[in-house]
Amino acid sequence: MEDDTQDAADTGASRVDAAHMARAVELAARGHGGTSPNPVVGCVVLDAGGAVAGEGFHAYAGGPHAEVAALRQAGARARGGTAYVTLEPCDHTGRTGPCSRALLDAGVARVVIAVPDPTPKAAGGAARLRAGGVDVASGLLAEEAERVNAEWLTYARLGRPHVTWKLAATLDGRSAAADGTSQWITSPEARADVHRLRARCDAIVAGIGTVLADDPRLTARPAAAPDGPAPVSGRPLRVVVDTGARTPPHARVLDGQAPTLVAIAEDAVTSLDADLLRLPRHDGGLDLHALLKELAAREVVSVFLEGGPTLAGSFVEQGLVDRVVAYVAPALLGAGPAALGQAGVGSIGQAHRLVFDEVSRIGPDLRLTARPVPPQHREK
Repeated sequence: MEDDTQDAADTGASRVDAAHMARAVELAARGHGGTSPNPVVGCVVLDAGGAVAGEGFHAYAGGPHAEVAALRQAGARARGGTAYVTLEPCDHTGRTGPCSRALLDAGVARVVIAVPDPTPKAAGGAARLRAGGVDVASGLLAEEAERVNAEWLTYARLGRPHVTWKLAATLDGRSAAADGTSQWITSPEARADVHRLRARCDAIVAGIGTVLADDPRLTARPAAAPDGPAPVSGRPLRVVVDTGARTPPHARVLDGQAPTLVAIAEDAVTSLDADLLRLPRHDGGLDLHALLKELAAREVVSVFLEGGPTLAGSFVEQGLVDRVVAYVAPALLGAGPAALGQAGVGSIGQAHRLVFDEVSRIGPDLRLTARPVPPQHREK
């Protein structure tokens, strides 16, 4: 009977821990679009009696970290309590002090961490806390916490930006009509949603084919929230992948509304008055790995890929797409270019498999969000 009672108590405690960590993950998501090049982090602090005493999230780069914000709200009630944090508390001094020290100074008795910090510079918070007598547990809701912080974790672990490929297509997979017209496949609601997602990223990438065909601005112009401040327009860096340096000097992507980088081949000849990035050639285009490495060096954590089917196919083939956001319109064209070009698939067994994370209705359209299945999890 005692064993059954203990098992029930342990199960109840686990559910309580999971509920508080789920809330921390929810708080972390509020930082999307404001923290780069830092991670999004959420924190919940309980008092010694198990009641919520403080909540916080990392809202902007250089601002208070999630733990500090939650501890400020909790005040003296944090002593003897528990902190739930989506990412291991940092153990270094940057623009702010170490969160491990803040938790120790507050007298927190227990810290539950979802994901260890993968960076040598900031890692070590868990060890510091344990050395200070704090009970530390790690790994709770790790998958959920990794997903909410996917952009930064990709940047920290792989040394390149996280890439989201956005596409808009008809129900039969066409990105344009047979005559090349593509405005507008999706609804105003879907296009407004794209601007919202653009504003959360550090860079918007498109190919020269898109620039020549549509002359896009590639800026983020999200609508203001009813009860919030007007969003900053045009914040993300605009990147044109232009191997042969064919970007017209009058292209709207060069209108000065946002910074623009034109990536060209290292041997391309051009007199274009723009910020040029010269890269090695690869398979008739540019070395995309080199492009992402250069963007990471500029502290670009997240990329929103809006290139046409050729550029998208190259990213997919090289395993450089981390998320797909597809807007599908209830329309049929029957002919016209496909949304994705050659992607290194010769047979069905070579298909790039994904798993859906979300299916949403956006106006009359559907928004499908998916991520690649890791190679080790694919069926043979």
